[in-house]
Amino acid sequence: MAFADDLRQQVDSIFKGQWTTREGLVVPEYDTVKLGNDAVKISGTVLYADLSASTNLVDNHEDYLCAEIYKAYLYCAARIIRIQGGVITAYDGDRVMGVFIGDSKNSSAAKCGLKINWAVKDIINPAISNQYPQINYAVQQTVGIDTSQLFVARTGVRGANDLVWVGRAANYAAKLTSLDPAYPTRITKDVYESLNDESKYSNGKDMWQKARWTSMDNIDIYRSTWKWSL
Repeated sequence: MAFADDLRQQVDSIFKGQWTTREGLVVPEYDTVKLGNDAVKISGTVLYADLSASTNLVDNHEDYLCAEIYKAYLYCAARIIRIQGGVITAYDGDRVMGVFIGDSKNSSAAKCGLKINWAVKDIINPAISNQYPQINYAVQQTVGIDTSQLFVARTGVRGANDLVWVGRAANYAAKLTSLDPAYPTRITKDVYESLNDESKYSNGKDMWQKARWTSMDNIDIYRSTWKWSL
């Protein structure tokens, strides 16, 4: 069979094939979803933690320093995601994706974002300054969080495939990380309205500031500069 004919056959089978879906009670693992039209549906909160201005970083600093910053940021973010009860579902260059489920998924994800901000400000940046006092660089980063129903399928080819997370939460959380890192943590209105008091207030003061997401039809989002120490 010609290569083009094989592609046509596979694409046709994807669009014509019947889907098998099931409700998930846990975050699906790679090997629990089949490569065909098989999917797991879950109610989840997605967190993306993204290193800001990484292009400027690699353009202006030595490769070993860039690698160290990537490693330090992703290590801290991933450990905090796990400590907060999230499941790491993907790494993509300079960012990591985590999924939270359960009754406290939004509060856990919001705390996670504030704790990542603390780790950057109080652990990573001081370590850079101590090791490289001659370099004028400080990590900036953004965390985006949204919640929705998710449709989790497996995509790719045999030997090289991964899970794809289809749903608003995955899309919005990723897009939120492209906004100004002056506010390192952003959550959607749905997440904010589900926060418990501990994740919303500090000594009676709201840690989240309402804002408009101008590039997304001016929908309401909430942003924060607060840190949550570990």
